[in-house]
Amino acid sequence: MGLFTRDIHTLDDLFVHTLRDIYYAENQIVKALPKMISKATDVDLKVSFENHLVQTKGQIQRLEQVFNLHGVEIKGVECPAIDGIIKESNEIAGEIDDKDVLDAALAAAAQAVEHYEITRYGTLIAWARRLGRPDCAALLQQNLKEEEATDRKLTELAERVLNPHAAAS
Repeated sequence: MGLFTRDIHTLDDLFVHTLRDIYYAENQIVKALPKMISKATDVDLKVSFENHLVQTKGQIQRLEQVFNLHGVEIKGVECPAIDGIIKESNEIAGEIDDKDVLDAALAAAAQAVEHYEITRYGTLIAWARRLGRPDCAALLQQNLKEEEATDRKLTELAERVLNPHAAAS
């Protein structure tokens, strides 16, 4: 189902579609993170990715709780946006030989993913509240807080260590 199809008639339909979109995205991220972990050379970046992998698995569990609370089937819908972000990061990472530049690129790619997730969770929270689902909104808010914290940590690491090292290479 594309975003603007006749299968979406109501805000509830749009909420469920977007929930399935982020569910697919989080599952793709779980598949992509091990590769990013293996490519990262900075210890702090590697640990950050490892922590985020564990965190993402917890976010998937929360999304499954939202599906159950909302009474809809747990399933994803293909998300060309996250597929494109992951594909681009893999292509760029495959072209970089310098380990410091590679680490800066990996952090930037991870932040592109975080920003996508932040927009999706913000929208889903607003819609859940509008649909009278504070229970769903609360679970989605937990995921949003984690995504925002990860983004802040990546920014701090990039500004403090990764970008200066990449610039010196």
